[in-house]
This record gives sequence, C-alpha cells and structure tokens, in this order.
Amino acid sequence: MSDSVLVDVEDRIAVITVNDPDRRNAVTFEMSAALREAVTAAETDPEVHAVIVTGAGKAFCAGADLSALGSATADGLRKIYDGFLAVADCTLPTIAAVNGAAVGAGLNLALAADVRIAGPAALFDPRFQKLGIHPGGGATWMLQRLVGPQAARAALLFGMRFDAEAAVRHGLALEIADDPVAAAKALAAGPAGAPRDVVLATKASMRATANPGVVDSDQHRLAVDIEIGPQAASIESPEFQQRLAAARKK
Repeated sequence: MSDSVLVDVEDRIAVITVNDPDRRNAVTFEMSAALREAVTAAETDPEVHAVIVTGAGKAFCAGADLSALGSATADGLRKIYDGFLAVADCTLPTIAAVNGAAVGAGLNLALAADVRIAGPAALFDPRFQKLGIHPGGGATWMLQRLVGPQAARAALLFGMRFDAEAAVRHGLALEIADDPVAAAKALAAGPAGAPRDVVLATKASMRATANPGVVDSDQHRLAVDIEIGPQAASIESPEFQQRLAAARKK
C-alpha cells in the first residue's frame, strides 16, 4: 500500500486515510490507485464490515493535483476518478469523516460515501466553475441526489459552498462532530456488530430500491460518461491552461 493512503482495521471497521497533508491531500494518480486498492482490500477482508474515509491533517481532500489535472485526457480523468469511484461502488457501508475542506474531486470523494459526518471546520466546495472546468466524476448526479436540484444548481452553477452547518441543513452531512472519525466509528459499530452477509445484502437492496429497475451505481457510471467529454474539453481549453500556468508560478 502506498504511503499516500493509510489503512487501519480495528473492531471490523477499516479507516482509510488519504495521507498527503502538506498538499492538503490533493489527489494524484498514485493516491487514486492506492485508494482503489485499499477499498478493494476492505471488501475482500471478511473481518471488515464497514469503511470510513478521512483525510490527514487539516484538510479532507483539496481536489485533484493540478499537475495531474492539467495534463489529463479523458483516460487520465478516469484515473483520477478511480479512487472515489471505488468508494462509490463499495459493497460495504461507507462513511466520509470530513475533517476539513472537501474541494472539487475531494468533494466527490465525500459525496461517494453512504454517509458524511462533518467536523466543525468541514467545507464542501465544488469549485469546478471557479477553476474554469466542467464538473466530473458524476458530481452533477451525486450532488442533485443528495441536496436536491435547487441547492445543487446553486453550488455547481453559482458557486455556493456548504460549511458544516449548511451541509447538515441541506442533507449533505448527517451531523457535526468535534471528532468526525470518532463519530464515524460510533456509527459504524452498527454494521460492525451485525452479520456481514446481512450488511452486504441490505446495502445491495437499498441501491436497487432507491430507483426500482435501476441500480444507483449504474446511474453514477452514466453520469460519469455524460460529464467526461465536456470536462476534458474544459481542461484542454486555453483559458484553463492559462490559469494552470499562473497557479504553477505561485
């Protein structure tokens, strides 16, 4: 396992920590692949009944690393997505313990979990439009599903951000906790103490009954496919490349 992602398993709960605090846990190709590996390992471990994802240091995840994002084609974007899509596709119950800022792709990582618990300093910030790029990774679908069309459009079209209180008010987070990882572990004690096959079957049923006839992971994959063309085009645009060059000089 890469040092960019840490895993601790205790009491049938896997805590997965994205671990690059000096860069606010920005997603690189390496981190995304390591996150996929960590989630897969948890799913295949019969002693793990639930997964918690959090960030090292003060940030949850500051989004995609600009060096990786700036040169990303559609295939590269899918590599960046791969880690949080592993969380979205995880067959085990998942909780995002959002200890700080969750920005762009970091917001997607938080949205990919079944439940979000916000720390006092949590900030849910799409920031795609401010960067001059189209949302990706299924963000448009995930955010509308969680907070409804109006709040999702306020966020993605008008730049609205959600602090911890706003996140709870709009249904983006379940609760605010001074120690979101501890609160997530307390919540995860439920599936940890239940038969694993029942936990897996319950999550599978909830996915299938959210929109009968369609599994939500299928909807997410369709959203990713819809978004990836315009997102790749926005990254290739001269305007974004100029912003990227300016950001690299800072």
